[in-house]
Formats: sequence, structure tokens, C-alpha cells
Amino acid sequence: MSRYIVILLVTLMPFKAFALSATSAEEVMKGSQAAFLYPGRDFSVRVMMRLLSASGGERIREIAMLRKNYGLSGGDQKYFMYFFQPADVKDMTFMVYKYPGRDDDRWLFVPALNMVRRIAARDKTSSFVGSDFTYEDVSGRDIGDDAHEFIKIEETAGSPCLEKECYKIKSTPKAADVDYGHKLSWIDGKSLLPLKEEYYDKKGELYRVFTADEIQDVKGFPTVTKRTMKNLKSGHATEVTFTGVDYNTGIEDSLFSERYLKQPPRKLIQR
Repeated sequence: MSRYIVILLVTLMPFKAFALSATSAEEVMKGSQAAFLYPGRDFSVRVMMRLLSASGGERIREIAMLRKNYGLSGGDQKYFMYFFQPADVKDMTFMVYKYPGRDDDRWLFVPALNMVRRIAARDKTSSFVGSDFTYEDVSGRDIGDDAHEFIKIEETAGSPCLEKECYKIKSTPKAADVDYGHKLSWIDGKSLLPLKEEYYDKKGELYRVFTADEIQDVKGFPTVTKRTMKNLKSGHATEVTFTGVDYNTGIEDSLFSERYLKQPPRKLIQR
């Protein structure tokens, strides 16, 4: 099935009807990415990140994030983030131009150096500002970069799919440019949101786990408002909470520029 037919299905069909009619694992993953990263024409949110060490230490990162979609679901996107705290990242900004099918452009403005730094494509799996999420986790990975296959669901206690219809999908990178060997995803058959993801290293050992801890309906869009990423090898975890979630607010194209990286608009940085 072509990408454009999948996009049309995601746009026009109810989520449940689409999920139950899916004919391939890649089709489900495209639908899941559309539901998770592309709802609405644009999106704004206040993000609270709690970075939790294995010894019980805690650090807080507070961020304003804006996202705008260009064209159909699965197409180009732009992201803009402003950091409120802690002090070592205050007033820092981050911008992404996402281009499915080729490397994204990413920039980071570091106020202490008064410098805009381009983030190389090879750094996409690096930690995002010290968290357990990578840069690629934030803006999403191209579906075509992996081979996808259905996995039989045989769930035990604690599974996200004990009381709902789900897909379980194994995604294996086609190239060696990421730090994991494969990923398992549990996809809600109704909303198509990812409920859980397990990342296995190239030796086949589980080392990182994502969970969707809370899902709310915002303007008709099912939205993961609480999520956690745990690194099982280091014992470190990052908990993320979304507040003030809003869609279709009319974000202007001009925001996504180097000018605003250095001088974010006042309405964005007001708390």
C-alpha cells in the first residue's frame, strides 16, 4: 500500500476502523506515528521532565514546545523548544526541521556562548539535554528506516494490552546508524498510540523501555500526557508530563527561524 493511501486512511477513517483494517506492520507503524506525532495542524505544550538517577537524585527540566505540520500526515514538520529551567539550560532554544526520507536539520542555541550550534545527523541517537530520550525520540524516526513485522501477543501481568486490542510489532533498523538492534512496540488498536516500547541492544539484551503512563483526549485527539523512558543498564529514568496541551492554535511560520532561536517571542516564554 502506498504512503499516500495510508495517509488518506489515517485522515479519513476512524482510528479503530483503520487499525482493524491494517494489512501490514509498516502500515500500523505509519498510522501510529501519525497519531503520536502528527495530530492537528499545530501543537503547543508545556513540558516538565524529571531526570531520576539510580541513587535517587532528581533534576528538573521545564520546556515550552511548539510543533507545526506541513502538508499531509507523515510529511515535513518543524519544532521549536524554549528551556525555562534549570539554570544551566535557561534561555536555551532548540529547533528541528523534520524531513521524512532524509536527515533532519537540528539547531541548538546556547546563550552562555551566544552561539547557534548545528546538531549533526550522526548525533540523532545522542541524549536529549541529559535525558533518557534521544534527539530522534523527540521528533520521531522515519518509518522506512526500519523493517517491521507483526509479533504474536502472548501477554503476562503488567502488559499494556491485557484489556484492549493491540498490535505488537518488531522493528529492526535497516542500517547500523542507531545504538539498538531492534525495538518491540505495543500499539493500541483503537487510538494507534504506542503504549510501550522496548529497545534491545545489538546483543539482544533489553536496555531501554518507554511507557505511555497517561492518555487524555484533547480537542478530539488522544494524547500521551505522561510518559517515561527508563535505561535498565544505568538505572536512570526520565519522566515527562505535558500540561497546557493545545492543538490548532495558528502558530506562525516565522517562529521557526534563527532570529527566534536567539530571541524567542515574549508570548512563548511567559510562564
